[in-house]
Amino acid sequence: MADDEDEAYNNTNRAFVQAFLARSTLTYDEAKPILAAIFSVHEKRETLPEDVTEADFNSYISAANNAVSLYDFEIRSTYHQITRTRVYALVNSASDPITQLATTHSADEISYLKRVLDAMFETYNTPRREIMALTSMDAVRLNRPPTAERSETQNGSTTQGSAGQGITGKEAEKMLSTLVDEGWLERSRKGYYSLSPRALMELRGWLIETYNDLGDDDEDEDVPRVLKIKFCYACKEIITTSFFRMQKSKKCPLCKADWTGNDLVGERAAAATRKPESRSGGPSLARTSPPAVSQGGSNDDDGVDEEEGD
Repeated sequence: MADDEDEAYNNTNRAFVQAFLARSTLTYDEAKPILAAIFSVHEKRETLPEDVTEADFNSYISAANNAVSLYDFEIRSTYHQITRTRVYALVNSASDPITQLATTHSADEISYLKRVLDAMFETYNTPRREIMALTSMDAVRLNRPPTAERSETQNGSTTQGSAGQGITGKEAEKMLSTLVDEGWLERSRKGYYSLSPRALMELRGWLIETYNDLGDDDEDEDVPRVLKIKFCYACKEIITTSFFRMQKSKKCPLCKADWTGNDLVGERAAAATRKPESRSGGPSLARTSPPAVSQGGSNDDDGVDEEEGD
């Protein structure tokens, strides 16, 4: 919609960047009314949202990315794993995202968030149950650190920014709601919390470093490495839900094997295995089966329609 003479970076681009900064993420459909309003003011004639083309949107995304790159920001995109909508996020490429969160949240709140992430990718992410999400009840129960960790705090041996006595249940509920509002978490219709597309993009490096056993060059190659964060071989994005339910093709893009429909990831994995697993006795959470997930829903409805992605 923009005139040919307006190809240079101008006030329409600046207005778009400001609108993007006010949001945690942006999709093409969300951007159409924004760009329509910008075009209407700039061109002094009404532009309807349906008049905004995807080419217009891509042009403004590209110009915005070039502009914010001077300030250590970049615009990244990924597909939402449920809706398959492409989501764009403005990401700080210079600093640790956990450090960024520390500027707006207390040390105890950050420590609580880390316990939630540990639960998602350790406790509720085993070879038998790759859930990578947790219910509201389970999330609130993580409001206080383990007893041993609290004892260390009382002895004064914890590091700066670590947890004290935790937060209250009400504060945990508020924190979860805030993280959803800020675009870090998503809450499904069944009450499961999982990482949002924005979080998967911003925390990608941190998640890999924290939960994947990358190993050393001198380690025994025959010893299997623990990889809690897994990727789609086709799109190279992190997978936290049943990928093949969103695809027209039911074949693995790597080995070409057909998907059985029984190997589930995400909320469906919680409902698929109801029987509690026996514990291995090992001290590592990565080798310990998760406790039974409370409020687990039935297999026939977890907020994902069977035909989605067609």
